[in-house]
Amino acid sequence: MCADTPKALEASLSGLDWEDWLDRLDDVTDADGYVERLGADHAAIFIEHKPTLLVTFESFSSLRVVSPEARPMGWDLARALGWSHLCLASKTDSWFREGRVYGYFDRLVDDGFFEEFDQVIFYGAGPAGYAAAAFSVAAPGARVLAIQPQATLDPRMTEWDERFRRRRRLDFTSRYGYAPDMLDAADRAVILYDPDIEEDAMHSALFARANVMRFRMRFMGPRLDRSLMRMNILLRIIARFSAGKLDTASLALLYRARRTDVPYLKSILARLEDDGRLYLTARLAQAVMRETPGPRFRRAIRAAYHKAEEQGVAMPPREID
Repeated sequence: MCADTPKALEASLSGLDWEDWLDRLDDVTDADGYVERLGADHAAIFIEHKPTLLVTFESFSSLRVVSPEARPMGWDLARALGWSHLCLASKTDSWFREGRVYGYFDRLVDDGFFEEFDQVIFYGAGPAGYAAAAFSVAAPGARVLAIQPQATLDPRMTEWDERFRRRRRLDFTSRYGYAPDMLDAADRAVILYDPDIEEDAMHSALFARANVMRFRMRFMGPRLDRSLMRMNILLRIIARFSAGKLDTASLALLYRARRTDVPYLKSILARLEDDGRLYLTARLAQAVMRETPGPRFRRAIRAAYHKAEEQGVAMPPREID
């Protein structure tokens, strides 16, 4: 493995469309890895460094949102920890149900690619979380972190999920098909999800296995991965997972970062307001205002006390006008 941090990890890839992005990646990875196009809508980008391999599945449209430089998410971790990185990129959300992707993983297995690494970690979120779990079977003994993954879109199994009706035409019954079964060869898997999103909770239940830890993260919404990035804990979760130090207690400790995350606090505030919980609305908004003053919470305080006065509801002492 390479001794120095690959220069490719510092490259900016912003402002490019799919084809130009792949061309640019081909240029910058030439010395330390490769880019392989897998048909028109998928590609594999490999950067070789130290003997821990992070395999991420990423949508081109999403990574341009979360990374100002339009770099694969795994590059940040590869740069920080010196890991090798394999990114499977898709032009759009495809769940990576493409014969050329299957063939690519088949070749990696035949070549003994994953056996060259001391540890292999698969990561993805949403449709990419499905892929991380499904393709992890190619590397027996790997660890898998999947955020809000779907188990399958086969309507015979998940007809209750109406969010992706147009994608049901994809083949989820052939090779690498039913993601929960593909985790049987994994050393360990962690599934993160928001139980308030009913479909995500139901998919999560399908992943219940002896080697799978499912962890609830309420009020985080449909973009849980972006929320964890915003709170600066996603990479820490992956690092602890690699070190074998990620359990329910340590994950809960990291998740305490939500207590100062304003979007998360706004989500809780909105739920309390919708439920008419005037006392708790005032308590929460005043607690937030002590540390992070903002007009949204100030308005909530005023509205809660006004409604409480009209309804004759007992309230906590008012700290803020």
